[in-house]
This record gives sequence, C-alpha cells and structure tokens, in this order.
Amino acid sequence: MIAACDGAAKKNPGPAAWAWVVADAEGVPRRWEAGPLGHSTNNVAELTALAELLEATDPAVPLEVRMDSQYAMNAVTKWIASWKRNGWLTASKKPVANKDLVVRIDALLQGREVTFRHVAAHQVDGDHLNAIADVAASDAATSQQPAGTAHGAQEIPEPRAERMTEGRAPRKAPAGAKKRTSGAVIKAKFPGRCHCQKPYAAGEKIAKNAHGWGHVECREAAAG
Repeated sequence: MIAACDGAAKKNPGPAAWAWVVADAEGVPRRWEAGPLGHSTNNVAELTALAELLEATDPAVPLEVRMDSQYAMNAVTKWIASWKRNGWLTASKKPVANKDLVVRIDALLQGREVTFRHVAAHQVDGDHLNAIADVAASDAATSQQPAGTAHGAQEIPEPRAERMTEGRAPRKAPAGAKKRTSGAVIKAKFPGRCHCQKPYAAGEKIAKNAHGWGHVECREAAAG
C-alpha cells in the first residue's frame, strides 16, 4: 500500500485536525479519513495523522508512508532511539514533547514493514497523495468535523490550487544560523511558482524577492 498523512493547525496552535489517504500499489487513492483535534499544535496533528493511518491499515501489508513533516518522521525513525536511552529526555535534558503520541506510533510500527518517504508540501506538481491529505486535514481543522470514506464520503478530496501557492508560516532559524541574504541566487530544490504566477522547475536558478522565491529576472525587474 501507498499512503500519505498530514496534520493542520490554524494559527498553530489553533483549531487542528489530522488526515490520511490510502492508495493501491499503482498510487490510485482508494480511501481517506480526517478527524478534528480541537485546539492543538501542528506537530500533534502530524503525529496523530501517522498514528491514525497505522491503526487503519493492515499490519501484514507493506506500507509506504509519504509525509511532509520532517519532525514527525524523524521523531519515530531517528530520534526515538536516543530518547529511549536517555529516559525520554532530549539531548538538552528536557522531557520529550508529545511523548504519548511517539510511544503510540512506536508500538504500531513494531513487527510491520513501513517505509517513510519525505515529500515537499504545497508544491505545484508535487506529491498527489500528500496534497489530498493536506486539503482533507485543512478542511477538518476548519470544520472540526470528522470526514472520509468511513463517514460516507463518496469522493476523494481534490487538491486545491490555493493550497499549492500559499506557504506555511516560515520556520525560525536555529540559534547561530547564518541568515541568507536577499540577494542570494540558488538552484531550486523543488519545483514551485513565482509571484508572476509562472512556474519554475527543480534545478532552475531562483532568487529571493519581496514575495518569496521566484525567477531571477522577476526580482531584477522589480528592483529596476
């Protein structure tokens, strides 16, 4: 099976929800589910989405999980080993956040074949399953109502264009990290869309402007 899961929290923390979608071996979506979480954080929503997906799928069938949350994926595949050794304390000797959810997921992963794949969020021509889970989680966070095939839904949610062009709140840079200058020109790691509404491809040179990342010529035209 191929699946994707995602969480959403409006204003983070704020009205939150989780969602997952399961596809067949060819990648065709077959069923989905989304559930409200009340007032919570995005990280709680992301972890809950993964836990709900694992509980809803057959542990005897190999599963590929696509996620856009580095935090949730790393928590249960990389960091958990050291957390266990340290008595569920982080390297800075602080209690591990969202421990109950991490423990729940760890138990669900035991004895089954699960492969994790990180995908970029909100990308034009990005991962289709992730886009479905994204819009389902966002809608459930707004409505605070459960939804999905188990609740009578006959159709798979359609990814929406506005979800592809809007960005999530920028993450704070780690302490001591160097700030990237506004004049930097880099090669795009993923495809995206410039503020001129024309796309750019992965590997294409892009530059930072007042609207975010986009074509180098668009920045130069604005500066001129």
